[in-house]
Amino acid sequence: MNQEINALLNKYEERIIGQSTNLRLLLSAVLAGGHVLVEGVPGTGKTQMVKTLARLIGGGFNRIQFTPDLLPSDITGSTIYNMKESSFQTLKGPIFTNILLADEINRTPAKTQAALLEAMEEKQVTIQGKTYTLEEVFFVVATQNPLEFEGTYPLPEAQQDRFLFKLDIDFPAFAEEKQVLAQVIAGIRTESDAPVMDLATFLSIRNEIEGVTINDAVLDYIMQIVRRTRETESIRFGASTRAAISIARAARAWAYLQERDYVTPDDVKIVAKPALRHRIQLSPHVELEGLTVDQIIQELVGSVTVPR
Repeated sequence: MNQEINALLNKYEERIIGQSTNLRLLLSAVLAGGHVLVEGVPGTGKTQMVKTLARLIGGGFNRIQFTPDLLPSDITGSTIYNMKESSFQTLKGPIFTNILLADEINRTPAKTQAALLEAMEEKQVTIQGKTYTLEEVFFVVATQNPLEFEGTYPLPEAQQDRFLFKLDIDFPAFAEEKQVLAQVIAGIRTESDAPVMDLATFLSIRNEIEGVTINDAVLDYIMQIVRRTRETESIRFGASTRAAISIARAARAWAYLQERDYVTPDDVKIVAKPALRHRIQLSPHVELEGLTVDQIIQELVGSVTVPR
């Protein structure tokens, strides 16, 4: 692993305390070219986590607060008529950035949520019939509050499937939470952090990850895990082929962060849970028993023979 990515990780973990694994998973998803769905109670630093990453890689950052009255054009942009110049002009929306934070994405109807689909899948936006290409470094981080469901609109399965990971953000340990409090009281702010790299360097690192090797045995292991989600009685709807692709890409990025140029089954095990938890639906009898998605995934992954 080169010095730039090591410096990025060190600074990231210094500023966002108590979320080391989630920070590395978020960075792995970004390096894999994917998008991330983040779920956690208010006040756990979800927004700060994304803003800090954008600042450290020298990228542009925009935040959209999703509300019931938000329109698709509020995200993508619109075309207006300039009377002075007697011509139409396109006003680009906040989606034209490097890192887009879709805050509380489930508080807006499906029509507005769908405004993100083309951008997330094809990295382009269509405004009044004209298509605009987004930045080469572009990813969406969407947040959800797991406690409040009144006035929310659950994301359709097709949209959830476009997120490479779903991360669950929990409260840090006592000592780590006290350290966060001490930083805030001392007036330490992440806004003063200088970038540790530029976007060109970030892109070169992402290209290096393409060289991380996944042998046939590990690919077979990934496929067995994904296909098992479609065969077990505990799961009503299993994972798609896109899930297998996501696991493979994320495992390569994770291996790179571990300073290896090859993927191991352990890498697959680590990324399988965040890559699958939003892509499967449990059977009703499993939900009645009080089992969680993470428990079922862990049991399922453990049932697949690990390749040597």
